[in-house]
Amino acid sequence: MAQRRPWEVEDGLWELLEPLLPEVERRFRYPGRKRLDDRKALCGILFVLYTGIPWEFLPQEMGYGSGMTCWRRLRDWQEAGVWQRLHQLLLAKLNAAGLIDWSRAAVDGSHVRAVKGGPKPVRARSTVAAPGRSTI
Repeated sequence: MAQRRPWEVEDGLWELLEPLLPEVERRFRYPGRKRLDDRKALCGILFVLYTGIPWEFLPQEMGYGSGMTCWRRLRDWQEAGVWQRLHQLLLAKLNAAGLIDWSRAAVDGSHVRAVKGGPKPVRARSTVAAPGRSTI
């Protein structure tokens, strides 16, 4: 049995992710080169993230497209909110299956905006007895 590569997406995960990806229509006139399959691009993205290599060093022989193609796809999917929706979907599925232990969850509000502004910091008082003399 061949060992699974961590950057290759399993069918079950792909079935969850594929509907979340934005559809890109091909131009009718001057369609250009055929777009790289989304699943291959995702495997390329995961390979780069798993190995830590620079995007431009993604090996073409792997069939995942160029590093720049994978980087652009990652950027586009991030802007389209794909990762946030996938995260919410996976959390909902795990919660429905009873696989999340919420007693060990921690809430972090450090990234939440204070709507009413919160208390204003007091201006720091000077620790110098008197202002310094002019050197002119």
